Amino acid sequence: MRQRSLIHLILCMFTVCSLWFLWPTRAAYAHSPRLTWREISVTNTGNFQKAIAPKTWHFPADFGAHEDYQTEWWYYTGNVETSEGRPFGFQLTFFRQALVSPQPTSEEQSHWRGNQIYSAHFTVSDIENQQFYPYERFSRGAIKLAGANDSPYHIWLEDWTATEREPGIVNLQAQTPDVAINLTVQQTLPPVLHGARGLRIKGPEPGNASYYYSLIQQPTTGSITIKGQTFTVTGLTWKDHEYATNLLGAGTIGWDWFSAQFNNGSALMLYLLRHEDGSLEPTSAGTFITPDGDTLPLTSADWTVNVLDTWKSPESKATYPDKWLIQIPKLELVLQGQSFMHNQELSTSTATYWEGAVAFQGHWKEGLLEGKGYVELTGYVDRLDTLLSATSE
Repeated sequence: MRQRSLIHLILCMFTVCSLWFLWPTRAAYAHSPRLTWREISVTNTGNFQKAIAPKTWHFPADFGAHEDYQTEWWYYTGNVETSEGRPFGFQLTFFRQALVSPQPTSEEQSHWRGNQIYSAHFTVSDIENQQFYPYERFSRGAIKLAGANDSPYHIWLEDWTATEREPGIVNLQAQTPDVAINLTVQQTLPPVLHGARGLRIKGPEPGNASYYYSLIQQPTTGSITIKGQTFTVTGLTWKDHEYATNLLGAGTIGWDWFSAQFNNGSALMLYLLRHEDGSLEPTSAGTFITPDGDTLPLTSADWTVNVLDTWKSPESKATYPDKWLIQIPKLELVLQGQSFMHNQELSTSTATYWEGAVAFQGHWKEGLLEGKGYVELTGYVDRLDTLLSATSE
C-alpha cells in the first residue's frame, strides 16, 4: 500500500483513541492489520516507569501485565507442520498501550472506564499454497473485553486467547472466517532473560530500553484450519514478552528482528536497529542460547548480517531482505536464512512492514545446524522516527 503524511498518521492514532472512548470493542477481519506496538514509542511519557536498570524477576507474576509502563506485548510465533510435512507459520500477538500515566485515585471507577488499549494480531502463513492471512482486533481493557492476568496466566482480546491450562501449558486460540488456530504450547525451559538480567538497551538516552524475556523451544501440538480444512500439526513456538516506556531513540528508522530455533535445542535472537544511512545503532544486540540452556549475550560487534537476496512487494513497492548470511565468529556460528514465502507483508493503517516464517541452515563449530524461525522487517516503507514524531505531537 501507500506512503502516508504525518497528518494522516496523527488521524489514525486519534481514531484508535476515539474508538476507545466511544465503543466497547471493534474487530477487524481484514488483510491489513495495524502497525505493531513493538514499533511505536510515544515520547509523552508522563509518570510512567522506564526501563533503566536490571531487575529482579518474579514468575509467574511477571508473565502478566506491567501497567506502570506505557507499552507491552506478548508475542507468539511458531513453525508447525502436518505428519506429511506440510508447513505452516503462525503469529498471535497481544499488545497493551496505556492512554495516560497511572494516577492515584480514591474514587471508585466505572467498569466501563479503563486506561489500556489492547490490540491483537493473528497471521497464518500457508507455505505450500503461498498464501498469507493477516488479521487484527483491538479493544479497551475494560468490562473484560481484553486484558492480561498473571495467575492463572491469561491474555485475551475477546475470544483470541493465550490461556494457561495447567502450569507450563498454554493454549493459543484465534479464529476468523478464513483461518483458525487451536494450539497447545508447553514451556520446557526457564525464561531467557536478554541483556543484563532482562534489561535490553535500544538507544542512547536513559529509558531507551525494555525489559525482555523469551520462552523458547516450546513443543506445540494442535490444529490449524484454513477455509474449512483442518490440519493436525506439531512444531515449536517462540514467545517474546517485552515492556517499556519510550523504547527507541530518535533517528532509528526501523529494525530487523530474527528468532531461530535449531534442531539441536539451541536458539538465536538478534535485532538490528537501523539508521537512515544504513548504519546500525550500536546498541543492536542479541542472545544465543546453547542446547544446555546457557545464555550468551551478543553485541553488534560480535556478528555480521549480509543480505544475499531481496524481494520487492507488488503492493507497497518496498524492497525487503529475503535471504541472509549471519556470521558470529566468537561462536563459530555461520547461518543462512531464507524466507519460506516472499509475501508475508502486512499493510496496516499507520505503516507497512514484513513479518514471516524463515528457514535457517548452517553450522555451529563442527556440527551442522538447521532450524526455523521468524523475522520482522520494519522501516522499509514508513520510518519509525516519523511515526515517533507524529504520535508525540
